[in-house]
Amino acid sequence: MRNKNKKTALLVGVLILTAYGLVGSNNPDAKITGMILETISGFSVIFIAILIYPYFKPYGRKLSLSYLVLKGIEGVLMVIAGILFMIHSPDLLHMRDSIYLIHGYIFAVPALIFYYLLFKSKLVPQWLSLWGIGASIILVIVNLLEAAGMIPMIEVLYLPIVLNEVVLAIWLMIKGFNLPSIKKK
Repeated sequence: MRNKNKKTALLVGVLILTAYGLVGSNNPDAKITGMILETISGFSVIFIAILIYPYFKPYGRKLSLSYLVLKGIEGVLMVIAGILFMIHSPDLLHMRDSIYLIHGYIFAVPALIFYYLLFKSKLVPQWLSLWGIGASIILVIVNLLEAAGMIPMIEVLYLPIVLNEVVLAIWLMIKGFNLPSIKKK
C-alpha cells in the first residue's frame, strides 16, 4: 500500500507540472503542436482529480465529489480549447480564448476545495496547504473583480497559485503523501 501511495503522489506531481507545462502556445501556426499540448494538459487536469479523489473522500464526500466534477469540467474545457486551437479560424480562436477565460474562473473554485481538503487531510505539510488556500482566495477575488470589470487582467496576481502548485508538485514527487494521514478509502 505504501508503494502505491508513493506512486500516486509522484504521478499527481508529474501531472500538475504537465498541466502547467504543456499548455499550448498562442501561435496559430503551431496548430497541431498547440492542440496536442493543450489536450494533454486538459487530460492531466482530469487525471489529477481522479487520482486524488479517493484520498480526499474520507475527509468530505460531497466536497470531494464537487472537486472531482469541477476539475472534470475544467479539463474538458481545456481539451475543447485544444481542439479549437487546431482549426485555423479567427472566430474559433476567439472562442478558444473565451473558453480559457471561463476555465480560469472555474479553476479557482476547485483549487480552493483542493487545498482545503489537503489541509484537512494533512497529506502534505500544513504550510503548503495554507499557502494554496491563500493563493486560491486571491485568485477567486481577482477573478470576481476582473469579471465585474473593476480591474483589468493582472497576470502577476496569478503568480501565488502557480508557484504554489509547482512547489506542491515537486513536494509530491520527492516526499509523497504524509502516509500517517491517509485514511482508509
